[in-house]
Amino acid sequence: MTMTSQAQPTRTVSAFFDTREAASNAVEELVKAGFARASVSLVEGSRQASGSTAEHDGGWEALKDFFFPEEDRYTYAEGLRRGGYLVTARTTDANYQRALDILDREGAVDIDQRAQSWRKEGWTGYSGGRMAGMSATGTAAPSKTGATSAREQVMPIVEEELKIGKRETGHGRVRVRSYVIQKPVTEQVSLEEKHVHVERRPVDRPLRPGEDAFQDRTIVAEETREEAVVSKRPRVKEEVVVKKDAQQRTETVSDTVRRTEVKVEDERGNTVQPNKRKTG
Repeated sequence: MTMTSQAQPTRTVSAFFDTREAASNAVEELVKAGFARASVSLVEGSRQASGSTAEHDGGWEALKDFFFPEEDRYTYAEGLRRGGYLVTARTTDANYQRALDILDREGAVDIDQRAQSWRKEGWTGYSGGRMAGMSATGTAAPSKTGATSAREQVMPIVEEELKIGKRETGHGRVRVRSYVIQKPVTEQVSLEEKHVHVERRPVDRPLRPGEDAFQDRTIVAEETREEAVVSKRPRVKEEVVVKKDAQQRTETVSDTVRRTEVKVEDERGNTVQPNKRKTG
């Protein structure tokens, strides 16, 4: 799965699927999540015989409107040639991770791993500039820019233009999960028990003044004992905070571009200077 930057402050999320059902489900889930249907597209591949002309033109032409790096475009073109499906969605920086999660959940293929398996089967992969003048079989593709007639022959002068895009690659996720554990706790508590004892003892004394000897009386004494009562109260002891910050960096990308020069040799003795082109 790749991320490429557009001219506007948006990003294009792309994902590869093996079946049309999975690709269509991914499109519908994106729309249900609030992504505009016009911003979501599905490119359907068609299984071609290895070495056929459509192997180059079909998958490659289907991706001509997408601003992919050349290597990604070449890999996706191979996947479309093999009958796969490509889903893309234009979104903002704030929603791109949500789009990635939806595509992952719907079964997006790890295109890097898939490319490795294709290489084991004999696919040569991207070799830099190959698609500019070579067909998928490795033979020179016929030129579409040169023109000939009976009176003149045209030699095109070609200059490569360097385009720098961006793609986002994953470097692993951080997942914080909370779970409950139990541990035994032992505490000691002092408990009191009150017991009632009844005893009779012999006494020989005269009746005290004020004592009523002949009166019904009842004495009630209750035995009690304390029991341990356990209560628990949750308390927050620590917090784990997960947050992301973004940092901008500037990277210098170096590459080479090619162009053709023309040298005119006039054996008639005339000096012919080719037109000078401004470079910048």
